[in-house]
Amino acid sequence: MRRTLLLIPHEIAGLPIFGFGWVLIFLVVALVVRGVMVNRRGGSVGSFLATEGLMWGLFAASVAYVLPTVELKNVSGEPVGMAIRGYGVMLLVGVLSAVGLAMVRAKRRGIDPDAVLNMAPWVFIGGIAGARLFYVVQYHDHFIVDSFAETVRRMLTFTEGGLVVYGSFIGGFLAGSYYISRHHLPLLKLGDAIVPCMFLGLFFGRIGCLMNGCCYGGQCEDYWAALQFPAGSPVYQDQALRGDLVGMRFDPTSGKVSHVGIGSLAEQDGVKVGSTVEQIRLDDRYREGFSKDLPGEQAPRGIVAMIDGKIYRWTPDQLPKRAIPVQPAQLISSVSAIILCLVLCALSYVLRRDGLVMLVGFAAYAVMRFVLEMIRVDEQGQFGTELSISQWVSIGVLICSIVAAIWLYGRKHDDVGRSVAEPT
Repeated sequence: MRRTLLLIPHEIAGLPIFGFGWVLIFLVVALVVRGVMVNRRGGSVGSFLATEGLMWGLFAASVAYVLPTVELKNVSGEPVGMAIRGYGVMLLVGVLSAVGLAMVRAKRRGIDPDAVLNMAPWVFIGGIAGARLFYVVQYHDHFIVDSFAETVRRMLTFTEGGLVVYGSFIGGFLAGSYYISRHHLPLLKLGDAIVPCMFLGLFFGRIGCLMNGCCYGGQCEDYWAALQFPAGSPVYQDQALRGDLVGMRFDPTSGKVSHVGIGSLAEQDGVKVGSTVEQIRLDDRYREGFSKDLPGEQAPRGIVAMIDGKIYRWTPDQLPKRAIPVQPAQLISSVSAIILCLVLCALSYVLRRDGLVMLVGFAAYAVMRFVLEMIRVDEQGQFGTELSISQWVSIGVLICSIVAAIWLYGRKHDDVGRSVAEPT
């Protein structure tokens, strides 16, 4: 796990980097230079602003108002800098690699690769918005706090994890479909070109999940592929709140303790089977005295619990340094995604009907994600069943893909214009 690759300081020479600071100054200079270049080439500055003004305005607004809200704070709540997350970097690598491969595949299908390049920002923004919205709705109780500004900050901090692939597919598909419809592009041909590339992006994205420690698998025995994440990781905190790190298990609804490990911290302190856990949370008292030059998220945290009316505390020094081993769900998902990408690229030589490669990709991912949810444990059952929301969506996607494939084979199809050699 390598959650933070680099921490950009909050300010240089007394001036903030983000907000109304260095980056905004650079952006204004870049805009002026761009306008001068357009003018020297004989273009109209007014036309340039009409075409690109919205994009530049959005960038400026993001730098001035959005980015400062996602800076890391120290234990006193003061900004210490912008974290360059491993998750965000891998997400960017995934997007760039997917767009590059999609341009190659589109060109070999007789489609101008610039169409893919111009559509990419729409798909990216729509995908990110859909992925984050899906996650926020699913876990809304994790984001809503008393402070409106803090609620918004939590919702916008997507570079630290918290993106749902299905939400990304839906948001990206809707945004891409709008662009395709607006520019009268061939939807099915572009779908065949782009969908395999999405799984190349997913391959890198899941590596980002591994670096971030999210999307983890269920607890398992310590074997060669098992993963153990450090203190402060999402799985470590979840295991702490479930009582696993102190050696006890309890029903999350009733609080009744069903198991206390022999020699565990819980047993040493007198916790017994049948006791009732009334409350358990992370203990922040150990943050006091932690360096104000470092992000508060790095401060050590213990566990405090009320059991049968008695307060129990376990310090960071008492707790294990690493989480209990879990299944390598991120690696399994990443490897499955790259295999699916390669298989779909190979099927492009075999499946001649426009749109079929796209639908096979959707159906295959639905099956893959349904199975993967059996390994992951970070989503609860929905609608009174043990199936997670992602499994329910997988069922819907699979059914829709099959129905759409039947419709494709039932409609009249003209093979003229399809090239013999399809992209790799």
